[in-house]
Amino acid sequence: MNWYEKLSKYFPVEEMKSKEHMERLLEEKGDVYYKDEGEHHVMMYAEFDTFIFIDYVYVSSASRGKGIGHQLMEKLKEKGKPIILEVEPIDYEDTDTEKRLHFYQKEGFQHARSIGYTRRSLATNEINEMEILYWSPEHETEEEIFEKMKKMYKSIHTYKDKEFYGESYEPVDKVLTFDESRNDNIFDELDD
Repeated sequence: MNWYEKLSKYFPVEEMKSKEHMERLLEEKGDVYYKDEGEHHVMMYAEFDTFIFIDYVYVSSASRGKGIGHQLMEKLKEKGKPIILEVEPIDYEDTDTEKRLHFYQKEGFQHARSIGYTRRSLATNEINEMEILYWSPEHETEEEIFEKMKKMYKSIHTYKDKEFYGESYEPVDKVLTFDESRNDNIFDELDD
């Protein structure tokens, strides 16, 4: 099974970029967009001057609990930049969502509660809500994380989107919002 098949089997269709889109990012934005692949994992990420965005992390089910995910996070943390990622809200019918949150919480990630992220999927046309998690060595504010997310959205998620999907994703100001009164913490929903 190739790297794209592994990601496609693990991530819902509404969250996936097309293979062509990801290959073009690797080709044309190879100074920013990377693939870290091993026998039991695939990680796609973008590294900018001031932050890292994790696009996808997959660890095979047979290898979970063996420290691979932790090693991948440590490798990125060693770069000394904030790390940002999108995660699904808890779905009690999908136990992986809760396990994923526990993993990121153990890795020291925080929930950017002020940041709203709602994007219409070009694959399903459904509205897809995600939460933003971040790890920050310098204690960046959520407002700083928000600005970094906007940069990533414009340069990675919407890169040549019309060419790949026949239409464009919504503009960044419609997808990402900042509201300090939004204060639900996704980690509070986790069972202890």
